[in-house]
Amino acid sequence: MSAKPAKVVLAYSGGLDTSVILRWLIETYGCEVVAYCADLGQGEELIPVRDKALRTGAASVHIVDLREEFVRDFVFPMLRANAVYEGGYLLGTSIARPLIARAQVEVALKEGADAVAHGATGKGNDQVRFELTYAALAPQLRVIAPWREWTLDSRSALLDFARRHDIPVPVSADRPYSTDRNLFHISYEGGILEDPWVEPPAKMFLLTRSPEDAPDVPECVEVDFETGNPVAVDGQRLDPVALLTRLNRLGAAHGIGRVDMVENRVVGMKSRGVYETPGGTILHVARRALEALTLDREVLHLRDSLVPRYAEMIYYGFWFSPERQTLQGFMDDCQRDVSGTVRMKLYKGAATVAGRRSPRSLYRTDFATFEADQVYRQHDAEGFISLNALRLKIRALRERGS
Repeated sequence: MSAKPAKVVLAYSGGLDTSVILRWLIETYGCEVVAYCADLGQGEELIPVRDKALRTGAASVHIVDLREEFVRDFVFPMLRANAVYEGGYLLGTSIARPLIARAQVEVALKEGADAVAHGATGKGNDQVRFELTYAALAPQLRVIAPWREWTLDSRSALLDFARRHDIPVPVSADRPYSTDRNLFHISYEGGILEDPWVEPPAKMFLLTRSPEDAPDVPECVEVDFETGNPVAVDGQRLDPVALLTRLNRLGAAHGIGRVDMVENRVVGMKSRGVYETPGGTILHVARRALEALTLDREVLHLRDSLVPRYAEMIYYGFWFSPERQTLQGFMDDCQRDVSGTVRMKLYKGAATVAGRRSPRSLYRTDFATFEADQVYRQHDAEGFISLNALRLKIRALRERGS
C-alpha cells in the first residue's frame, strides 16, 4: 500500500462501530478525519452526531440533508420499477447506500481528501455497495475498510476500545440487534434475530403498530399517480418527502409493511432480515393496481420479467452501473401511461386495493362484459384456440405413433 492518507472522510453515524473507527483511523494512520453523516430521515438519531464526532477527534463534521433527493431521485425511480428482492424485501437499505456514498465522495472532493472510509463489515452487503459507488464516481480515492484490517473482531473488543478512549457509546441489552433507519424503512438484523426460528420481539418494532393491536375499523386512502410517480394523498398534492411521510404514518397505524425473511447476501451467505416499510408497501401495491389497468399485456409481462434483475442490481450495489441506468430508461418508459388514482384499504397489517381509475385505462367494459356486447365475436376464439393448440396436437400424435 502507498503512503498513509493525509485526510480521510468517514461515513459516520455516531454508533459504536463508526465512533471506534473514527478514533482508530487517527491512531492507525495519523491522519485527519472528517466525519460525514447523511440525513435520510433518521430523526433524533442525528442530534448528538456533530458533538460526538468532534469529541472523538474529528477535524470537522458534515451533516448533509439528502431527504428530498433520496425520495425523489432514488426511492421513486426504484418504485417505478416495482423492485422487490427475492419476493419480499423492498430494498430500503440497499437504495440508500449509493446516495450516501455519492455524497461522501462529494465531501471528499470538496475537502481535498485522498481517502474515504466506511463502517461496513467484511461479511455484509454494504461494503460492496459503498465501494462500487466509490469506484464508479471517484476511482482515484483510496478506500479504507477497518473491519477488513483491524483486530477488533467482536462487540466486546469494540466496547473495550471505546472505554479506553473515553468514547461515549450507549449500550443497551434491551436491543440486542442492529438497526438501519431512513425515510423509507427500518431494518433489523443480527443478535437474537440470527436464529430464524425465533420470532422478533414485539418491542423491537419502531415504526409500525402490531397488526393485532391495529384499529378494528379499516381506513381508506387514495393515492394519485402521474406517469408512475405518486403526487397526492386524498386529493392533496404533496412533495415527495411529505407524501412518503404521510403514507408512513397511515400505514404504521394499521401495521402495514412488516417483513421477516431470510435472504441471500451479495457475498454468498444467507442472512435473516426484518423490515418495516409502511408507506413503501402502500405505494408498491397501489402502483401495481394502476399498472394492471393501464399497461399493455406484453409490456407488463416483459417489464415484470426484468424486475428481479433490476432488484439484484440495487441489492448488489450497481446503482451507478451502465446496465442499471439503461434498464431504468425502459422502466420509466413503461410508466408513461401509469396515471390515475388508487383507493387503498388499510386493515390489520394488510394493504388491499379497493378501487382504481385512470384516464389512460385499457380496461374497456364494452369488451370485458359478460353481458351482451356489440364489439367482440365469441366465435373468433375458436380459430385462435385451434392455431395455438396445433403444435400440442402434432406432438401428441407423434407420441401416439399416429
